[in-house]
Amino acid sequence: MSSTGAEPSIFSRIAAREIPATIVAETDRIIAFNDIAPQAPVHIVITPKTGEYRNVVELAAGDPGLLAELVAVADALAADLADGQFRLVFNTGAAAGQTVFHVHAHLLAQQPGDPALGEGSLGFR
Repeated sequence: MSSTGAEPSIFSRIAAREIPATIVAETDRIIAFNDIAPQAPVHIVITPKTGEYRNVVELAAGDPGLLAELVAVADALAADLADGQFRLVFNTGAAAGQTVFHVHAHLLAQQPGDPALGEGSLGFR
C-alpha cells in the first residue's frame, strides 16, 4: 500500500517486479519501460518508483530534483534510441487523458531515418 492507504499503482507494481514489463532503464528512483500500447516507434513510460506524486505539477513542487532525474533518463534513452530527438508528454488530470494517477511521462520518438512524429502520436494514456 502507498503512504495514502490506496492500493499501489500499476507503475509501483512494475517497479516492485510484481507485474512484468520490458524495462529499458532504471536508476535508484526512476524506472522506464516500453509502453504496452505504443503510439510511436519508440514509446517508453518513465516514472518515479515512488507513488507519492499523482502528476507532474505535484512532482515539480515536491521534488524538482526527481523531475530533473526523470528528464535526464528520457534524454539518455532518446540519445540511444532516436538520435536525441524526442517528445516528452505528461498528462495531468482525467480530462487531459491521464488514466494512471502516478506521475509518468511518455517518451515518444522515431527511430533514426524514420519520418517525423505526426499529430496522431498525441492521443494516449
